[in-house]
Amino acid sequence: MNFKSFKRYLHFTKYQRKGIFLLFFTITALQLIYLFADFTVSEERIPDKEKWLALQSEINIEKAAKKNSTTVKYQINPNFISDYKGYKLGMSVEEIDRLLAFRKENKYVNSVDEFQKVTGISDSLLSKISPLLKFPDWVQHKKTEFKSYNTNYERHEFPKKQKIEVLDINQATQEDLIKIYGIGEGLSTRILKQKEILGCFVSIDQMVDIWGLSPEVINELQSHFKVVIPSSLKRIKVNEASLKELSQFPYFKYTLAKQIVTYRSMNGDFKNIEDLAKIKDFPVEKAKIISLYLEY
Repeated sequence: MNFKSFKRYLHFTKYQRKGIFLLFFTITALQLIYLFADFTVSEERIPDKEKWLALQSEINIEKAAKKNSTTVKYQINPNFISDYKGYKLGMSVEEIDRLLAFRKENKYVNSVDEFQKVTGISDSLLSKISPLLKFPDWVQHKKTEFKSYNTNYERHEFPKKQKIEVLDINQATQEDLIKIYGIGEGLSTRILKQKEILGCFVSIDQMVDIWGLSPEVINELQSHFKVVIPSSLKRIKVNEASLKELSQFPYFKYTLAKQIVTYRSMNGDFKNIEDLAKIKDFPVEKAKIISLYLEY
């Protein structure tokens, strides 16, 4: 082996030797620091940490208890199920429509079996929602109402049924409206405000448009009030009214009023409500009511 040729690879200059020594010293120092230095981070003590942890545990317990608590379910009279309530119960659109059509004939569902027969719901859905259905009290008590008789009874005079006084809703005061079960100061004020906006009511069906009135309350209103259109009602002359006058009518929005004016200028005067119903976005379902506010 030629050591002379190998020796030349180990020959370093003065500066190279100093660099190698410095590198060796640095590596050794770092190794010693790594072996003997303490790198553990002392946990900084948070004031009242124990109290916060205890409070958090209480919150977690309350959340778990609330999650496991049973939900309170309220009973519903199936004769007054709306589209939304029917959907929440799991009924299909067709089943809800059958029930609504049955009610439009002024008929009532008086039992679970009759409810299934009218709607056509499945047995599984019926068993699920039957505990939520509540029928009128007279249905529940009709079997026991006259259960016990005494043949030797005394004849009693029963008071005659008081006749309901039907009032004109356009003349009704707030006190008259509050007498209806389910109507308080807020709803009565809302009814009177709507009458003021319209000038007067022309149909008792307009109660449906008043926010907050349930179907049961509307039925009560229909049995206690009627509508007499006053002769002082100022009708809108639809063939002469300006865009501003038409847009101020509660049943017309600005866009519809503009279309009425445009249609009138291009096709001539309107002769009846059927001509108006030809306009796009006209509320056809309220055409009968709207026609009573208009003059041709």
